[in-house]
Amino acid sequence: MSYTQLSMGSGSRTARRTFEFGRTHVVRPKGKHQATIVWLHGLGDNGSSWSQLLENLPLPNIKWICPTAPTRSVAKFGGFSCTAWFDAGELLEDSPDDWEGLDASAAHIANLLSAEPADVKIGIGGFSMGAAMAFYSATCCALGRYGNGNPYLVNLKAVVGLSGWLPGSRGLRNKIEGSHEAARRAASLPILLLHGTCDEVVPYKHGENSARSLSMAGFRLLTFKSYEGLGHFTVPKEMDEVCNWLTTRLGLEGSCA
Repeated sequence: MSYTQLSMGSGSRTARRTFEFGRTHVVRPKGKHQATIVWLHGLGDNGSSWSQLLENLPLPNIKWICPTAPTRSVAKFGGFSCTAWFDAGELLEDSPDDWEGLDASAAHIANLLSAEPADVKIGIGGFSMGAAMAFYSATCCALGRYGNGNPYLVNLKAVVGLSGWLPGSRGLRNKIEGSHEAARRAASLPILLLHGTCDEVVPYKHGENSARSLSMAGFRLLTFKSYEGLGHFTVPKEMDEVCNWLTTRLGLEGSCA
């Protein structure tokens, strides 16, 4: 599936870029279908690797959708191409955000969720760049629009991010505080951030800063937890936290025992 984004170039010319997304892997619920979560992989990965891990979690009432990001050149790798939800360079406070790529991926994810039954709760989760994408989607949900101004129509009930960061944090608080509806949506959207203190790829301070930015922007149902000594990977204890949090926040039947 592809998404075409329009961006104004010099003069009146319009630059058109099409992002081709890879294969989507789906893990069907083993019990009653109560929730659907799109789970997003990290830079250079694909949906298949995470679908295998998620299939073995004790969450029988969740349907997992694991898409694969487009293959595109990435500034962090000197322009080398790999699967990436958006273009990213060094994680610096003043680094430019790839709004075009962010919006294209956020729209693809929202489209995957839009087909779910009305009585099923929907959410987004991810690892590393996938977590960044989940957090960006959370801000779109609160604002009711993408960065390009198009309406964001999916009503998220939970957002989970492991070892990630928040793109587009500059000015987020002002945008949300400027709208009563945005402030209301931000205050009611549960977000879980988990980050290892020894992460060598996305340093812990980025997780900490992201939690602070989201909290200051009005996301009141925010849980931030650090894992001492954990690098840029997941461990069973962290996934247990995800299971327990989702079960509670989404009101799922059954336990995570």
